[in-house]
Amino acid sequence: MSTFDKLITLLDGQQARYKIMTHEPTGKCEEVAAIRGTAVGQGAKALVCHVKGNSVKQYVLAVLPADQQADLSKVAKAVGGLRASLASPAEVDRLTGCVFGAIPPFSFHDELKVVVDPTLCERNSEIAFNAGLLEKSVVLNAQDYQRIAPSLPADILKA
Repeated sequence: MSTFDKLITLLDGQQARYKIMTHEPTGKCEEVAAIRGTAVGQGAKALVCHVKGNSVKQYVLAVLPADQQADLSKVAKAVGGLRASLASPAEVDRLTGCVFGAIPPFSFHDELKVVVDPTLCERNSEIAFNAGLLEKSVVLNAQDYQRIAPSLPADILKA
């Protein structure tokens, strides 16, 4: 089952309020926000990070508003690590089944823990994201996202 299919099955199963949009394929936050007709800050940017520390290696899906940048040291600290880096394209593919720019703010892999900056849902009644494919987006009720996505809230934004 594709990441898109897993996502839609999850949203339907949880009776989430959402809409699907089909558009030109793009993974750039500003471009896709313009196509969707949403603010850039409504976008849920999802970054796969490789976290190391205390002889433990783990993966984190850091989710934040698309108009912000992640502070990788804060991402590492949120899960008890010492440092974080962006995962390689091969790791991203293995953990998400997606290419960069198409990763939804949900994890369907038990090795990938989700950390969400609270400002994403505090600032927006709806969030928008590519839905596993560069040419498909979902606009989802922010309260439904918070209810459905098992995640750890943490300040992960660059100051």
